[in-house]
Parts: sequence; structure tokens; C-alpha cells
Amino acid sequence: MIIPKLVVATTNAGKLKEFKEILGDSLFQVISPRELEIESPDIIETGRSYAGNALAKATAMSKLTGLATIADDSGLEIDALNGAPGPVSARYGMNLYNKSIKNDEDRNMLILERLRDIPISGRSARFRTCIALVLPGNLPTTREGLCEGRIALEPQGGNGFGYDPIFLIRDGRSFAELGSYKNEISHRAKALFAIRSVLEKFN
Repeated sequence: MIIPKLVVATTNAGKLKEFKEILGDSLFQVISPRELEIESPDIIETGRSYAGNALAKATAMSKLTGLATIADDSGLEIDALNGAPGPVSARYGMNLYNKSIKNDEDRNMLILERLRDIPISGRSARFRTCIALVLPGNLPTTREGLCEGRIALEPQGGNGFGYDPIFLIRDGRSFAELGSYKNEISHRAKALFAIRSVLEKFN
């Protein structure tokens, strides 16, 4: 039996690892553009919505490869910052605050600086993910996942990526301290489990 390929439209190694761990290879062979030896198309994310960004990425990659494709757009929403960084989480601070902000650590420190006078009780936040699935010959599908938490007073843990070291779940651990448990409770896991049920119908 030939297992069909499912392309993950991302260059983020951390995201790709989570996609492969959660979806596995029983339904589809989950692969990256790099494994196909192609470059990801240059998609301009409008920042207006997670669904719009995810659909744009998945559609462009599916057209390029002719294969089933999934893509996600995720963001950290902090109530004390009126929902920022939101859909521009991956580029937060690059143009608004300081041109030297170029990586995850810089963005984490920027957020902690902006929240320095906010007590832990006022640091409610959530991660939100929208995953888009494009199957050639079928209408696109999207699914969303949420994970509620709060922002830490300082980074915790050495695993994960992005904002994981500063995002705390209810028991006080950060996403960067959870290991494989993150793939059971995270925003991306919830969206992927939902999209998995859609994939099962096409296998």
C-alpha cells in the first residue's frame, strides 16, 4: 500500500517536528518542502487573520507540488497588550520597536519588558492556531485550536521554540518545560487532532 504524501508548508523545524509527531505516518507520509527539494513560495502574510495566512501558505504550496498540503498560522495573544502580538507574532517588534529584534529570544525579552509592571495575575494570555488543509480537487478546510495560560515573569525551560519559554500553563510550567506532553495540550495539537479527523475521511 502506497501512503500518500502530505506536505507541511513550513520552514520552521520546531513546527515540522510537532506536525510529524502528532499526525504520524499512518494516514499520510508527512514531509517538508526541503524533503521534496523545493523552496517554499514567498507568501506575504497580511497579518489580518490566522485563517487567511494559513490558507495562503497551504494553497501556494499545493499548487506548486500538486500534493495535499497543510499549513498553520499561530499567534500569542496577551490581554494586557490588547491581544498583541496576535497574527504578527513571528515578526513582532521588527518594525514597531527596534530593528535589532530579529529572533525568538529578542521577541520574548521585548514582551517581558512591556509587561514588567504587570503582576502575574494580570498576565493572562493564549496561544491560537489555525491549520489549513488543501487537498487537490476538494474545498480547503480549516480548524482552530486554543490554549489558555499566562506570561511568565522570566523565561523558563530550554525546549520548544518561539514564545514557549514565557508561556505558562495552569501548573506553572512553561511550554518549554513540557517535553512530549506539549503535544497533548497545545493549541497546535488541538488543531492538528481536529484536522486529522478530516484527513481520515480521504484516506
